[in-house]
Amino acid sequence: MARREVVNVFKLMATGGAATPAPPLGPVLGSKGVNPGQFIQKFNAATQHVKGKTVGCIVTVYSDKSFEFEVKSSPASALIIEAAGIPKGSGVPNKDKVGKITKAQVEKIAKEKMADLNSHSVEAAMRVIEGTARSMGVTVV
Repeated sequence: MARREVVNVFKLMATGGAATPAPPLGPVLGSKGVNPGQFIQKFNAATQHVKGKTVGCIVTVYSDKSFEFEVKSSPASALIIEAAGIPKGSGVPNKDKVGKITKAQVEKIAKEKMADLNSHSVEAAMRVIEGTARSMGVTVV
């Protein structure tokens, strides 16, 4: 059996449990040598628990056209928008504040993102999330 060589590694964002091979996902996968239909089927099965939320994914493509993917948690900005109940972040965050979230909500988001952040404690992860919130024009109270 020949050894599989890594040909490509790339990141993408898709809606959990509801990804389709239509643009923009299908063409990106096809150009990287991944069968879009096969990827979508496996991705949707693996992300049923986060249906409707945007999740990150790291895809590794091998020389024999096989692939593996690792599902990451939702981006911090998406979790902050959901917690604050706003449609999007501020275009000028230092002037226009568009929403508020509590420390408890920040802690919940930090615990959810802990595996994907390079923080060693929940307090450090909370500071990272608070910084993201500030850069979006969301006030932490």
